[in-house]
Amino acid sequence: MDRLDNTIRPYAWGSPTAIPHLLGTEPTGEPQAEMWMGAHPGAPSRTGRGTLVEVIDAAPEKELGPAAVAKFGPRLPFLLKILAAGAPLSLQVHPDLAQAKEGYVDEERRGIPVDAPHRNYKDANHKPELICALTEFDGLCGFRDPLEAAGLLDDLGIDSLKPYVDLLHAHPEDAALREVLTAILTADPEEMSRTVAEAAAACTRLGGAYAPYADIAHHYPGDPGVIAAMLLNHVRLQPGEALYLGAGVPHAYLNGLGVEIMANSDNVLRCGLTPKHVDVPELLRIVRFRPSDPGVLRPEASPDGEEVYETPIDEFRLSRYVLPEAGSVHDLTRATPQILLCTAGTVRAGEHDLSPGRSVFVPAGEKAEVSGTGTLFRATVVA
Repeated sequence: MDRLDNTIRPYAWGSPTAIPHLLGTEPTGEPQAEMWMGAHPGAPSRTGRGTLVEVIDAAPEKELGPAAVAKFGPRLPFLLKILAAGAPLSLQVHPDLAQAKEGYVDEERRGIPVDAPHRNYKDANHKPELICALTEFDGLCGFRDPLEAAGLLDDLGIDSLKPYVDLLHAHPEDAALREVLTAILTADPEEMSRTVAEAAAACTRLGGAYAPYADIAHHYPGDPGVIAAMLLNHVRLQPGEALYLGAGVPHAYLNGLGVEIMANSDNVLRCGLTPKHVDVPELLRIVRFRPSDPGVLRPEASPDGEEVYETPIDEFRLSRYVLPEAGSVHDLTRATPQILLCTAGTVRAGEHDLSPGRSVFVPAGEKAEVSGTGTLFRATVVA
């Protein structure tokens, strides 16, 4: 079992205080957006044996187990994060596996450098993800019913939004949503900037259900993503609740602290709320234009105390243990690799005492007994 030393990414949208508060460290004044736990080449966790990439590369079957290597190859197929949003993230969507492979091969064929700002596909993998709230957590997830979105836009009383309202009343629903998102993202930038400014003022005046969009507009003045965001469901998670984001589902995280787990990929298509490249034709190929309920997940408890967040994919499996008594011991030994993360209290994992924000990597099949009083998240795979 290896204690992990993890990198914190200072993205501009990060909270300057949430991760330091969790870790019990002093804020630096700079944003601290994500703490990465895993073997992503961009920021692999460090162990006493080298980086986790080096450890796995040296003996993949020993570290990951034969079943995981046979199913996913000689790499850790997930990335675990603590995410601290102090401002809205970009409105985005991820491809499915077939789309990712096709897009990656196409951009490689065209010779687009992997670090080019207009590159969409950094790898050939999909990127399903799950976010579990540690604090109250706000996000956008999936399309609203078009008629509900039409009402939200219409009540702003802005003439330039009337064509979008009319389109949202059309049928079929998927075509209506496609037409409106396309119109928003291809509108004249100056005209859209004025519309967004009017919408921001109206959202501020109306408050209530409009308050999240007023805040988004404050952070991204003039961005067409402000209007696109109003097509999506707003959801507020309570601690312990989660969202699963599958392929093609537009989403954005707005504010809060959470544990995030995802397939090990960097493939993101952006819809707005960003100064980065927005590839509208490719985005429209990836987005699934159908209204949906956000589908808030609550963990399903098993007799041994494990609370599992059920998802339809195998690259990751996230669960948690709420340990109420220091004397009780839980055997978490598993034939697949694991990362154990403490988020509250003090948990002993093998020889390691974990305080909030501290984590360990457990190789496949290695004895993993935990005890203490606190909350422990367990990330592994289904193999």
